[in-house]
Amino acid sequence: MTDPNFIILYVDNPSASADFYAGLLGKTPVESSPTFAMFVLASGLKLGLWSRHTVEPAAAAAGGGEIAFSVNDNDALHSQYADWVKRGLKIIQRPTEMEFGLTFVALDPDGHRLRVYAMPRQ
Repeated sequence: MTDPNFIILYVDNPSASADFYAGLLGKTPVESSPTFAMFVLASGLKLGLWSRHTVEPAAAAAGGGEIAFSVNDNDALHSQYADWVKRGLKIIQRPTEMEFGLTFVALDPDGHRLRVYAMPRQ
């Protein structure tokens, strides 16, 4: 078995979610259909957006999670925060100092948590 290389989020409207992530990530999906869209990130990680109405087997709502994005420092974090506020993302945690450093959390259109955190200085 290899390391995980593909994250799939169940979404209400794959086309709308693909538009959201295209703007957020600054890239277009490499695959797109009415029920699924996929992005390949620079790291090679794949992000899939699958219609919660067509996924098989049907998914039961359970648990929660978040996608975390790292930035180089606190200034970059504040810049990213300002950009996401300007884009209209729902912010559920303003920039906050936590034990691992400065962070904030927003939501995508389906309520998935998007965390941005500043990389700790070495």
